[in-house]
Amino acid sequence: VQLQASGGGLVQPGGSLRLSCTASGIIFSSNAMAWYRQAPGKQRELVAVIASNGVTSYADSVKGRFTISRDNAKNSVYLQMNTLKPEDTAVYHCKSAYGWDEYWGQGTQVTVSS
Repeated sequence: VQLQASGGGLVQPGGSLRLSCTASGIIFSSNAMAWYRQAPGKQRELVAVIASNGVTSYADSVKGRFTISRDNAKNSVYLQMNTLKPEDTAVYHCKSAYGWDEYWGQGTQVTVSS
């Protein structure tokens, strides 16, 4: 199983980024997919989840700014991040989940700074 995340970078406050995570080795359409983030010195937090049926859920801190989506034909999940704030700076990880099976991708760094 492999989850490959990409799309991070340096962006100014108010800017946008789109993260992508492509999975292999799992039945992607059956998995819930999630984005987590971890800032230096802080615990990892759940950012957004999209269920296999497309239902989504967001952390309060990103509601209205971030959008999670999936493309089952491409085995990919995305996180569109708009109106970025310095406090969004973190390493972002994607995760797949199906029953007791969970897999994590490597992180992609997002830095929001002027």
